[in-house]
This record gives sequence, C-alpha cells and structure tokens, in this order.
Amino acid sequence: MAGTHFAHAYERGIDSQPRKTNVVAALVRDRYVADAVVILEHTPRRAARAVLKAIESANANLLNNSKVSIDPKTIRIARIFVTTGTRMRRYKPASRGRALPYEKISSNIFVEVAGEEKVKKAAEKAEKVEKPKAKTEAKEENK
Repeated sequence: MAGTHFAHAYERGIDSQPRKTNVVAALVRDRYVADAVVILEHTPRRAARAVLKAIESANANLLNNSKVSIDPKTIRIARIFVTTGTRMRRYKPASRGRALPYEKISSNIFVEVAGEEKVKKAAEKAEKVEKPKAKTEAKEENK
C-alpha cells in the first residue's frame, strides 16, 4: 500500500513584509505543486519569487531525500505559512539634524509538501485482478 511522505523547507529573511507575503502564500495553499508553480510564475508580486523558491525547495527535498520513490503528480502543499522575521532598525535623516527611525521588516516562509509513494507495476496488476473477482462474488450473492 502506498504511504504518504512529507518534506519541508524554511526560507528565512525574505525582504518583504509578512502581510504582503501571506497574500501570495494564500494563493497556493492546499494546491498541487505543479499548479502552484504556474500560479506563482504569473503572479505580479515581488513576494511570489520567494514563495516559489520555498515551494520548489520543499519539492526537491521530498523527491531527493525520501527513501522511496515519490510520484511527482501527487505532491501537494500540505502546509504553508508566513511568520515575521528579524527587524532591522534604520534611520532616515530629517530636517534640523533629526533622525527619524523606521524598521525594515522581513518574513520567514515555511512550506511542507506531501506526496504519495509510487505503486509498483506488479502491485497494480494484482489489485486489478482482485477487483473483478470481488464484483462477481457480489453479483452471485445478490442472486
């Protein structure tokens, strides 16, 4: 029986505010990775590149680091969320020698993907052979 396998990626220090990055992450939440990549490539927001990079990293982690072979068509985004990163305090010069403070806010992106294990050909044939038998037995019982 095919099991579900998980992998994750964590991108830190993205130079975009979490509120703006979360809007992009909401576009691809609970979607297949192939669909998410197409959506993010056509999203005209700066944070889309960072979210795309995190999703592709998690996808590569699942395909390369799992001990079993994963079917690429079944890989979905299980979880994706954006948290606040570090804040850099900066100052802007103002009139009369003053300095006005502001903060450069960064964000962190966490992506977890899930994929199904590839079913071997022999196991698929065995399942196909077993299914018709069950149907004929059910028909005989109904008579």
